[in-house]
This record gives sequence, structure tokens and C-alpha cells, in this order.
Amino acid sequence: MSAPAISQALQQMQSMANQASQTPGSQVNTSVGGGGFTGELHSAISRINSLKQTANAQAEAFEAGAPGVELNDVMVDMQKGSIAFEMGKQVRDRFVTAYKDVMNMQV
Repeated sequence: MSAPAISQALQQMQSMANQASQTPGSQVNTSVGGGGFTGELHSAISRINSLKQTANAQAEAFEAGAPGVELNDVMVDMQKGSIAFEMGKQVRDRFVTAYKDVMNMQV
């Protein structure tokens, strides 16, 4: 994306934020740690962690010979956790790239 296109997109986002904050009855939360992006990021990481822990618990139960734990269920849970973790890494990488792009913009 070129610098003029990024600048234009940034201006559009700022104007939309200004319009939203001027609309009566609406509140835009732009504070750091106010639950917006930070809350969603924390929630996503918690979901990924939960999937990985569930998969590990299923695998341990299968290895211990617990009744009712099937190999196919263990494999599906392991894949869910693995895919969620890979998705989280890709989102992180894209966020870091976007952050670097913004920081390298010249005013």
C-alpha cells in the first residue's frame, strides 16, 4: 500500500471516529486498555489457550486409557488447537508489520 493511500485511509478513520464521538448517545472507547482492542486480544488469546489445554487434557486421558476417549476426538481437538495457535501467530505477525508500517510513515 502506498503512502498516499495509507494517509487517506488514516484520515478517513479519523473523520469517522470524530463523527462517532460527536453523535449524541454514542461513546467511542479509544483509551488504551479500555476493553476495546485489548479486551478482544486478551479474549482471543484465552480461547487459543483453552483449546490447547483441552487438547492436551484429551491426549493425556487417551494415553491413560480413560473410557470414552476416542483417538479421533483427540486428533480433532489437537488439530483445533494447532490451527488456532497458527492463526494467532499470523495475526500477531500482521499486526507487527502494520505497526512497523505506521511507525515508518513520514508526517
